[in-house]
Amino acid sequence: MFSLISKNFGVVLMSWACAAGALAQPETAERYPTKPIRLIVGFAPGGGTDSAARTISVKLSALLGQTVVVENRAGAGGNIACEAVAKAASDGYTLGLANVGSMAVNPHMPGGTSYQPLKDFEMISGGVTFGNVLVVRADSPIHTLADFIATAKNKDKPLFYGSAGLGSAGHLAGELLQMRAGTTAEHINYKGGGPVMTDLLAGNIQAVFASAPTAVPQIKGGKLRGLAVTGAKREPSLPEVPTMAEQGFEKYQATNWYGFIAPARTPVGIIAKLNEAIVASLQDAATLERLTGSAMTADPTTPAQMREFVTQEYETWGKVVRTLKF
Repeated sequence: MFSLISKNFGVVLMSWACAAGALAQPETAERYPTKPIRLIVGFAPGGGTDSAARTISVKLSALLGQTVVVENRAGAGGNIACEAVAKAASDGYTLGLANVGSMAVNPHMPGGTSYQPLKDFEMISGGVTFGNVLVVRADSPIHTLADFIATAKNKDKPLFYGSAGLGSAGHLAGELLQMRAGTTAEHINYKGGGPVMTDLLAGNIQAVFASAPTAVPQIKGGKLRGLAVTGAKREPSLPEVPTMAEQGFEKYQATNWYGFIAPARTPVGIIAKLNEAIVASLQDAATLERLTGSAMTADPTTPAQMREFVTQEYETWGKVVRTLKF
């Protein structure tokens, strides 16, 4: 009797052990995903990153068969979000929509970052690209880029301009102009495009180097005036706003991008499955229509292409930061 009980107990224990072992096995790419996925963005709701993430996540959720939940971790120019992704489990259930600031600029700033962009992340795919727009309130006495520069050179009455965060594309766009124009405007960094736009509209600051997705609706709504775009060409949705280069700053260019990342050591098969779904989402007609309406251009890539691009951006902006001596 005792031996029978012992034998049966041993079978139960072995069954439990096998079940536990099965649970401990990494999820295969064929089964993935079996639960919702977090997509962490580094800025507050209402800005370009948040808008892009929520637009793309609609089709991405449908293709993956699981909800992609956008999670805002605002602060430190996107660093807090990237830190969260770097520390997450490498299982494909925590992703990030990183930007030029958090991946290519901030690591070179004083204090650096707790993560290394080229070592602590797997690159999944490029996301979107877009320009920045220098904007002021519609009732501002500043009507042109020349007016802005003249005002920013007045040391007796400082001009305050804002951006979505320290090290963001908007911040770098402003500092590049300051370096070229010899201005002394004061930079105020915020936790995203939404908060900085709120302060501009309230009259707490005089100007913003805003992402095109954030600026375009406000300009078209008559609340803001666009002075210049920072890309090589005019923004299609703002054909009346000239580029910096057209206004005397030859070869001036400062564009922005967002790309999808995962924690380092996320299985190759899961990265491939995510890449396939993200690329398809960015090629979806409804997604493209919403992105274009928000002044964004879809930029799907392979993981290898994204890694090559981020490496180039990391080196390029590192040189800029060292030149500007923040």
